[in-house]
Amino acid sequence: MKRYRIGIIGGGASGIMAAITAAGEGMDVTLLEGGERIGRKILMTGNGRCNLSNLYMDEHMYYGANRDWIMNHIRQFDVQDTIAFFQRLGLLVKDKNGYLYPYCEQASVLLDAMRFEAGALGVKVVTGFKVDKIQKKSDVFVVSAEKNSFEFDRIIIACGGKAAPKTGSDGSGYTLAKQLGHTINPVVPALVQLRCEETFMKSIAGVRAEGTVKVMSRGKCIVEETGEIQFTDYGISGIPVFQISRVVNYMLLKQEKVTVKLDLLPGIDDSTYEHIKINRKLLQNDRTIEELFNGILNKKIMALFIKLTGLKPQESSDSLSDSSFDMVLALCKNFELHVYESNSFEQAQVCAGGVNVSELTDTLESSIVPGAFFAGEIIDVDGKCGGYNLQWAWSSGYIAAIAASK
Repeated sequence: MKRYRIGIIGGGASGIMAAITAAGEGMDVTLLEGGERIGRKILMTGNGRCNLSNLYMDEHMYYGANRDWIMNHIRQFDVQDTIAFFQRLGLLVKDKNGYLYPYCEQASVLLDAMRFEAGALGVKVVTGFKVDKIQKKSDVFVVSAEKNSFEFDRIIIACGGKAAPKTGSDGSGYTLAKQLGHTINPVVPALVQLRCEETFMKSIAGVRAEGTVKVMSRGKCIVEETGEIQFTDYGISGIPVFQISRVVNYMLLKQEKVTVKLDLLPGIDDSTYEHIKINRKLLQNDRTIEELFNGILNKKIMALFIKLTGLKPQESSDSLSDSSFDMVLALCKNFELHVYESNSFEQAQVCAGGVNVSELTDTLESSIVPGAFFAGEIIDVDGKCGGYNLQWAWSSGYIAAIAASK
């Protein structure tokens, strides 16, 4: 086998995976990183615990490209391959209800395992090398940063998207992809908090509540997620909000109005809900309005719902009309908010959009510039919370490296 000089641009999860894989195939590998160290974004994943993958792997966990296309690539280096890979590096892997973590739940330990392996395989790591230009001259790629350059037989562009730019994912990879003639599908923040128009959000900031978040379009629910919703002084956060944020941002990109409906009693069906209303009515005559609605949801949320209905919490509940009673309880199941934007790429965990997969072969090689490959978040693939984005990084990095080594 010929020993190709392979240059990997970007020292994130997919780039390090590609470097280890290509070096393991006997290639001469150089990993170029614009920052001071590799793997900085890995250290942030799972709040520093590194949710590295998930045993439940399904096409509905991914967005962007055709889902069959995505899963065909995931299957080439799947969850079990990921577990075996890290176990081979000496890392113990823990299963927490399908979510996979290093046993010690330290992202730094996983990163160290990868760094040690890359070093043992002879990968040359060059930090502080911010690539700004790629040219292909005959069969050689000239990769430049200011006045310095490297020459490679093959390159793998794995420099991320635009999310968390302080870690190095500043969108420069899209510029490099465009230099090679590639189309970049519109890029928006994903797995990010949402900002709402309502001015009363400060009154419930800090409250957490189990609930279902529904994104509405023309009166129909287009996506919904259930989990712990976190209220902030500007809007909503939490895992279910993160999961729907990319859908919301694409709607906003099209200048569509975005309404989200929150069901804060998601485990209560219609019959149980009616039973609650009947029982609550029995308490009405000897309590204040505030006391009448106590015990349903968090006190701050119920106080807000009473206020939104135009009621005074200290008034006697015997003056409460049936319609006002129903309006307060209805908000528990149908609390409507209006989203005008999300937080920025700085707060996003990943971004949606990127290199159009129709311009890539099945091996993630450019169909425009042979010898150039792509891996990771720079491709138009993004996953839900739960280790899915890291699994895409491992899978795509491996596939690109194996193909580049042949």
